[in-house]
Amino acid sequence: MRGTIVKGIAGFYYVKSGETVYRCRAKGAFKEQGIKPAVGDEVRFQVGAEEDNTLITEILPRKNVFIRPFVANVDCFVVVTAAKKPAPVLATIDRFLVMAEKAGTDIVFAINKCDLKGRQEELREIYEPLYPVVCLGEGMEEGLEELKGLIKGRKAALAGASGVGKSTILNRLHADELMETGSISRKSQRGKHTTRHSELFELDDAGTMIFDTPGFTSFDILEADAEELQFLYPEIGVYAGKCRYDNCRHLAEPDCAVKQALEEGKINPSRYRSYKEQMEEITK
Repeated sequence: MRGTIVKGIAGFYYVKSGETVYRCRAKGAFKEQGIKPAVGDEVRFQVGAEEDNTLITEILPRKNVFIRPFVANVDCFVVVTAAKKPAPVLATIDRFLVMAEKAGTDIVFAINKCDLKGRQEELREIYEPLYPVVCLGEGMEEGLEELKGLIKGRKAALAGASGVGKSTILNRLHADELMETGSISRKSQRGKHTTRHSELFELDDAGTMIFDTPGFTSFDILEADAEELQFLYPEIGVYAGKCRYDNCRHLAEPDCAVKQALEEGKINPSRYRSYKEQMEEITK
């Protein structure tokens, strides 16, 4: 049989196939080969005669896989920031976007807490030319419906700094309230982690599923190398091959098409600053 791992706890993997969830163990050969099933994996399994004899026998090829949190086959990242409380940090937002670009996923940019007077207009100006942007907040049902439409039929995950409201968005997407919303520390204005393990929830009959994970709040961007970074910024990647030098990194080289586009207002200065900081980080 074939199914999707929706949860893994204490050596058991819960595999959804059709309308049924089976509790499985992984076959011993996986451990010998250094392979571990992840939430989100598409697998083949054999149903045993007894309750604990159902075995995952094969992990099908992955679209992508992440270490922290350990999940696989994310189709779409919803990169979340708050308009206010906590204040958006553009460099951090761009790291999440680069992560999603490298993973080969679709991207939706979600601005939460838009019911507060914050920096939503600035954020829209920077990111709306690049990705679908939705605005969310208390009483803003239109934005929530738009988000549901953008992730329909996909395995989606929320990524963003702690405290931006990912838990609240998850609760609103799923009528059964998936998790307790973490309180915000007055001192740090950051959320307290409430999720202890990764789980994949089905949201509708169209196959839309959403990861509830304890992670995607911090990571190391240096998995990207100097040659590929420009392509993880779509507005910079379009100028690849148009500079004087084929190996131009768009920093201080002469006759750089990216620097010219920046001067002409075709690339947002904050995005270029993020690119430059990351390139310098990679190459130092």
